[in-house]
Amino acid sequence: MVRMPESRPYHHGDLRAALLKSAERTLREKGVGALSLRELARDIGVSHAAPGRHFKDKQALLDALALDGYERLNQAVGTAAEHPGLTFEQQMTALARAYLGFAIENPELLELMFARKHDPDSSAQLAAAVDQSLGSFARMMADAQERGEIVQGDPERLTLVTAASLHGLAALIASCALEADEALAGLDEHVHLLLHGLKPR
Repeated sequence: MVRMPESRPYHHGDLRAALLKSAERTLREKGVGALSLRELARDIGVSHAAPGRHFKDKQALLDALALDGYERLNQAVGTAAEHPGLTFEQQMTALARAYLGFAIENPELLELMFARKHDPDSSAQLAAAVDQSLGSFARMMADAQERGEIVQGDPERLTLVTAASLHGLAALIASCALEADEALAGLDEHVHLLLHGLKPR
């Protein structure tokens, strides 16, 4: 009897999740340039065609990685922002700590997330995740304005200033210009300065 060659087994469990996990590991260790659907298939032991069932090309994989990152970031930031009874400054500090914590743990992923955010070929799903990310900031701003805790004005402009300040810290950490421990230790003061300004009082 002639034995048929055994085909490579379909990855047990969730192939999409396994591909994303392997892709994130590659991103962390080797950078975005090393990402390849064929290499990922080899890493997890499936046929080179198997990833095509979930990602039509590398761009789709990058979008999925970025989307997964935004979902995790949004969950962390959203949870931090939802603490009733805290002052706005305490809420902002909790949110900032969650954002920086994500940035410290996932610098390469955060960089990819922001790169994909600005790519004209990125998916509508990714654009919605970006909007949701800024939405946590915007809701906090609008609520604080209603309570009279911060100045009136365009909430989107206030959100932009706040988000840019926190992302600036994250970028400094990712580029090794600022030690993560130092940034976290000075976070309360950073948020205080952000909210109260630099003018002498």
